[in-house]
Amino acid sequence: MKTLLFKIVVLGVLDAIAVASILVLAAKGDWIVTGIVAVVTVGLNYIYLRPGLLPAKYLAPGLVFLAVFQIFVVLYSGYIAFTNYGDGHNSTKEDAIAAIELAAQKRVPDSPAYQLTVLEQGGAFSFLVTDPDGEVSLGGVDRPLERVDDYGTDATGKADSVPGYTTLGFTDLVQYQSEIAGMSVPVSDDLSDGVLRTPDGSAAYLYRASLVYDEQADTFTDAETGVVYRDDGHGSFTSEAGRSLVPGWKIDVGFENFARAFGEPSIRGPLLGVLVWTFAFAILSVLTTFALGLFLAIVFNDWRMRGRKIYRVLVILPYAFPAFLSGLVWLGLLNQDFGFVNQVLFGGAPIPWLTDPWLAKVSVLMLNLWLGFPYMFLVCTGALQSIPDELMEAARVDGARPWAVFRLIKLPLLLVSVAPLLISSFAFNFNNFNVIYMLTGGGPRNPSAGVDAGATDLLITLVYKVAFGSGTGRDYGLASAFAIIIFIVVAIVSAIGFRRTRALEDLN
Repeated sequence: MKTLLFKIVVLGVLDAIAVASILVLAAKGDWIVTGIVAVVTVGLNYIYLRPGLLPAKYLAPGLVFLAVFQIFVVLYSGYIAFTNYGDGHNSTKEDAIAAIELAAQKRVPDSPAYQLTVLEQGGAFSFLVTDPDGEVSLGGVDRPLERVDDYGTDATGKADSVPGYTTLGFTDLVQYQSEIAGMSVPVSDDLSDGVLRTPDGSAAYLYRASLVYDEQADTFTDAETGVVYRDDGHGSFTSEAGRSLVPGWKIDVGFENFARAFGEPSIRGPLLGVLVWTFAFAILSVLTTFALGLFLAIVFNDWRMRGRKIYRVLVILPYAFPAFLSGLVWLGLLNQDFGFVNQVLFGGAPIPWLTDPWLAKVSVLMLNLWLGFPYMFLVCTGALQSIPDELMEAARVDGARPWAVFRLIKLPLLLVSVAPLLISSFAFNFNNFNVIYMLTGGGPRNPSAGVDAGATDLLITLVYKVAFGSGTGRDYGLASAFAIIIFIVVAIVSAIGFRRTRALEDLN
């Protein structure tokens, strides 16, 4: 009975959240998402209220979280790759038009000052203005000024109150300064007559838009120069001279982002360079960490070595520390001016470990070797201990030398166990964000690149900088296209690698 009650309470809470979400989504017109939420909610209630269906009861939560945090993210990223979503193109056309009109408002020269009192009603602010002729009007952002007759005045004769409204004092004006300063109250139903704006809440001034929008022609016209800006089909209003108004809006662009990635020389060159370095970094990282980890595993697996348990603990210490902390430590060690490496090991030589393109590559490989070899050491130690000693003994009795035993017996048997881990290690290093970003930030930067690409950037850090960086603006569409490229490359390499692994297993 308690279990049933608990189940009903939990489902009741989830259903309440789902119903609230459905109402919000329906109000916004997101009918597809509304339908998905409704179907999932009904499905969960059916699964947990109906007797039986035990496997579904255990699988349902995992499937829901998988859909929300994995499948949805992948599908949404794929969708963004086919749009121009980014800085200046992150909303609808209607929002862009409103933003352009707001940004184009300029104070009318010699505009008279309107005495102003800011009022509040139901959480919305209004302007109570007294014009130079003494006429009193009231209006808001969505309400043009209208004359009022029932109002109170202060000692100077300025209107300062209206029945049903609360007058904001000095403290309130300071608290809501940004909201009040951002208000634009139309002086009439015709926006071309201008709007009133205030810098301080005590006086308002007349502003008119320098850009006038023609809804019928879908154009903006500069009131001063007469230049016309038209919808260019790429999410912007653009003049014949090629100047675009900001902001634009989000539209579907098809394969344009992929065409930019491989078609524009300023992007294609850096992208191919980053792709080559990403493969080189991943391959060299796997080879070097595996070689050092295997060497130490063989050395410490010899029963004749004393204190090998202590050595094993010391070897895995780099693996126990967070990668970003190790990156910060190495950042200090490799500092050109006062780093330990230059000052102590090289006698104060100003070696530019992090600013020279090739030395920066060497630096990130050294850091990744330091972080990665303990993992390979642990994997290889376990694999070596699983190889029967009888095979080694039989080979030695037959006269095989140590190198032959390792090359012909140990290594093939070892690869059968660790080959899938080497493939996963390649995939991990292909997207090894921490090492690159914490040590070099992807630099040193290539100044000729059309994107914020550096000598040590991997594809994953390039995606991050294109999406969230500040060098060339945020371009989520192009970044998502790069992300799809990463997915395709890693999938192909993994498929080939696992096929080779199965072939290796068949040979053994």
